[in-house]
Amino acid sequence: MNRRTLRSIAVPLTLLALLILAVWINSPQVAQIYDAGSDRVAALPPAPAFTRGERVLVLSPHPDDETLCCAGMIQQARAAGPDVTIVWATAGDGFEFDAMLTRRVLDLSAADMRALGNARVLEARHAASLLGVDAAHTVMLGYPDGGLERLSTTNYAQAYTAPTTAATAVYVTGALTPGAPYTGQALEADLNRVLDRVRPDLMLAPSPHDFHRDHHTLSFIAQRLLAQRHQTDRLRFWMVHGGVEWPLPKGLHPQLSLAVPPLASHTPWHRVELNAAQEATKLAAVNAYGTQTRIMGRFMRAFVRRNELLSAP
Repeated sequence: MNRRTLRSIAVPLTLLALLILAVWINSPQVAQIYDAGSDRVAALPPAPAFTRGERVLVLSPHPDDETLCCAGMIQQARAAGPDVTIVWATAGDGFEFDAMLTRRVLDLSAADMRALGNARVLEARHAASLLGVDAAHTVMLGYPDGGLERLSTTNYAQAYTAPTTAATAVYVTGALTPGAPYTGQALEADLNRVLDRVRPDLMLAPSPHDFHRDHHTLSFIAQRLLAQRHQTDRLRFWMVHGGVEWPLPKGLHPQLSLAVPPLASHTPWHRVELNAAQEATKLAAVNAYGTQTRIMGRFMRAFVRRNELLSAP
């Protein structure tokens, strides 16, 4: 059998394999058969309810993470009376393909990427308002998307230059500290300012097991800062990047449960049940991120489920 014959066989087989994979990823029936995740979720203990007088801080690496992980919890907290604050560590200005579609250009400039960052800031504030959190209770730090690991290591004291925006300091409109250098010291100083101002009883932060570097790096920073305050018992973790293709199936399936993420399968998760109205509001907040949903809509809407997940350290 010659090489051309092998290629003629391999191409259809590859396409067939991709088709089967697409069905597996997107079919609720296949997902339920493949992973009996709903049974496991139902067996999880419920997360403690929010109580009046609590101060809750949601720490989000990028605009949209707070909605994917915690939109239902934010609504429940607001309904119970706690003071909810959302803080975004970055403006999400590192997604070049997103900028190409948003700016309608192929040869992106640093200005195009900065424009994306400012657009995502506006989307974040709109999404927060849909969840009942007004602008006075949101904080944009504006550090570099994709650069938090560098800030916590090699660029702790020396300013980092973001490869997409060419920025070395916070530039986004409405940031907490405009012009703050892209250093780990500045990021930690800003986070400590937020902690001093909010004095949270609970901080909802990304899991240290989250696959995304910005996510687990921010988790480590949060743990260190709260440890310095002897407040690690106030941390609760959520997850967005929990394993290959998690959550399954992709797309909007509000009748399904959000299964335990494979990368943190042994984490002591608690379930947070959402009602239909909370799911609908969460969907509206997800859709507020138009720059993201045009590319990752099926991934993002897959988080609109009957429950959310939260764990203690």
